[in-house]
Amino acid sequence: MTQQLPQVPSTEPELTGVRNFRDVGGLPTVDGGAVRFGRLFRSGHLAHATEEDAAFLSTLGLHTIFDFRNQADVKIEGPDVDLPGVRNVNIPLNDPADGKEFWKLVRSGELEQLREILGDGKAATRMSDSYRQMIVERTAEHSRILHALAEDSVPALMHCAAGKDRAGLSIAISLLAVGVEREAIEADYVKSNDPHRRYKVRRASSASDAMAPEVMELISPLFDARVEYLRAAFETMEQTWGTAENYLTDGLKLSPETRARLRERLVVEA
Repeated sequence: MTQQLPQVPSTEPELTGVRNFRDVGGLPTVDGGAVRFGRLFRSGHLAHATEEDAAFLSTLGLHTIFDFRNQADVKIEGPDVDLPGVRNVNIPLNDPADGKEFWKLVRSGELEQLREILGDGKAATRMSDSYRQMIVERTAEHSRILHALAEDSVPALMHCAAGKDRAGLSIAISLLAVGVEREAIEADYVKSNDPHRRYKVRRASSASDAMAPEVMELISPLFDARVEYLRAAFETMEQTWGTAENYLTDGLKLSPETRARLRERLVVEA
């Protein structure tokens, strides 16, 4: 007989100025447990949070907000809204200079320029490559995040700009570390494609075709949460460290004791 997991799901509000917010509670672990509700949240940036949004976020009992944006992101979007009593930790997961000219073209380039840099599958390949790069080059940052969760940072909210890539990968790694089923991790990841969650694409181009169907088709892989991107990250773990488990122990330096503390904080055992 299967033991019932004593959990009460938190409600998912329709936040006005914060995109892609959700609680990852309820996701099943491979050994029959489940992620606790109210412990780990994810979203897009909090810079445009309304007073009502901030009031709701203040009810979550957050200990730490992890902001994975870089200085360039913050310059464009603004700093997060201040939530009294909540620790804010900024851990940029890419270099502010990475792809600066590329993203300038995405925002303001003409159709021919976009065809050149994004057409023929180039956009999707770029996204997969960026996930591979984050796995290999950001082990210290991801190690810091997971050790912080194990020590004192829960309940925690992780976000980047859209809450899709940097936050999506960090959430996936956190879930992997506590034994969440791979399919469940992928299912949560692709929820970022839901219409009410998606990042609002804005282009600075004044051209008549700035938001034309072909333009939107060319740039859409950059704003999609495609399972192939996340799988590229998992494949890179295995190619570099042999297995995903080795990535956690050897790459992120997670000891059995740290893994046990993570489980205690984030998982309801079966």
